[in-house]
Amino acid sequence: MESKQLKSMSTDQLMDLYQKVQLMLADKLQAEKDKIEERLRRIRSVGGVVKTERVRRPYPPVLPKYKNPKKPTEIWSGRGKQPLWLREQLKTGKRLDQFLIAVGRRGSGAAR
Repeated sequence: MESKQLKSMSTDQLMDLYQKVQLMLADKLQAEKDKIEERLRRIRSVGGVVKTERVRRPYPPVLPKYKNPKKPTEIWSGRGKQPLWLREQLKTGKRLDQFLIAVGRRGSGAAR
């Protein structure tokens, strides 16, 4: 429909046209929705849609690698952010390997 025809129509005629378009659009949308729902039903009946939760593997326990010589209960595994006590010690010039916990064959990888 051309815009000239729409401009020449009265308000009542335009409202009637609007309602007709609205009803036709609702019918077409419902038909599309019904089609999609039918396809979903068929897929589900065949077993095509299977929701599976992705299971994360459990992380192995991480043993501590470093300990504070001034306070032996403060330990760090070497993962994540460095603890405050370690950062302070490193600022004074000490090296990270000075805080290693001496345990058997830790560095060999045999325990893993």
